[in-house]
Amino acid sequence: MTANRIYRIAIVGASSLAGKELSDALSESSFAASSFTLLDEDRVNGQIAAAGDEISFIQKIDASSFDGMDLVFFAGEAEVARKFWQSARTAGAAVIDLTSALAGGDGVLIRSPWVAAVSAKTAGGAIAELNLETSVVVSAHPAAVMLGLVAAKLAARFLVKSIAATVLEPASQYGRVAMDELHQQTVSLLSFQSLPREQYDAQAAFNLLRALGEDAKIKLAETETRIEAQYAALLNGGPALSLQLIHAPVFHGYVASVFLELEEAKTVEEVEMALVGDHIDIVAAESEPPSNLSAAGQDEIMVWVDPAKKAAATRFKLLLAADNLKLAAMNAIACARELAQLRPLGKVQ
Repeated sequence: MTANRIYRIAIVGASSLAGKELSDALSESSFAASSFTLLDEDRVNGQIAAAGDEISFIQKIDASSFDGMDLVFFAGEAEVARKFWQSARTAGAAVIDLTSALAGGDGVLIRSPWVAAVSAKTAGGAIAELNLETSVVVSAHPAAVMLGLVAAKLAARFLVKSIAATVLEPASQYGRVAMDELHQQTVSLLSFQSLPREQYDAQAAFNLLRALGEDAKIKLAETETRIEAQYAALLNGGPALSLQLIHAPVFHGYVASVFLELEEAKTVEEVEMALVGDHIDIVAAESEPPSNLSAAGQDEIMVWVDPAKKAAATRFKLLLAADNLKLAAMNAIACARELAQLRPLGKVQ
């Protein structure tokens, strides 16, 4: 990104959990000196929020909101992204979609610059790359980034036979309404009251769920399919993933239990060394394994390789943890840096 360049940036869905995390992360990034406009639906119009180095009012979004913008982040409802992304692109802005609503569109890339940087070094990593025509990217789902980065690093050093993961998903991945319902269910159960079920149509509190009720607004099967598809897009030609998604009764943070099988025997130390690098925090064997609590607020993906095997082996158990909102924000900002670098003199056109 051009040094000291000031960009005009809009955050759509600024009042959402993802939008607020993104605002905080931008204020600590190389975009901190940029001019920010916070946009959202009419019901939150006029609320005060921080963006970059300034305090701003959240404005009602409309088609003219993107005039003169360089970068537009969609971090709120998927329906809003679908409704306004064309207006943002027509106005000349580059679009970074955190909602996955735009996935599958013509010319829209699923992107994690971290994974791409590793995959580009491997023979099987022939992924779609950005070019001067790229103006819209989907910032990959945080679980896809977690698993994709680990898989890419392993594939860069070893012949990977298989990767299987059970991912525990937090309520915050579905926004404040899901968190509120999980909280209300917890309180209701402890006081022997009936449960609110609008979001889950099932008892999510004190429960691990592979599937939700038929009338649930949250669609776990769709999320699982999305993660698998985005993982595959990030590692085109890389190790195939067998995934199971479980909703956990926690508010924040992903945890993934990963089973890895290699073609050739390696030691735990060799596996750890393959994973060492940017955006990965290797948790030492003598430390407590990572959890969603220990990952809260962390910029990196925590990875623990089960130290039980003392000799070389082909099969390993890994435990991953990451702050889902922080990871999504950091990946989106990395996507924005790539788009900004493509534009002459820092002007997104």
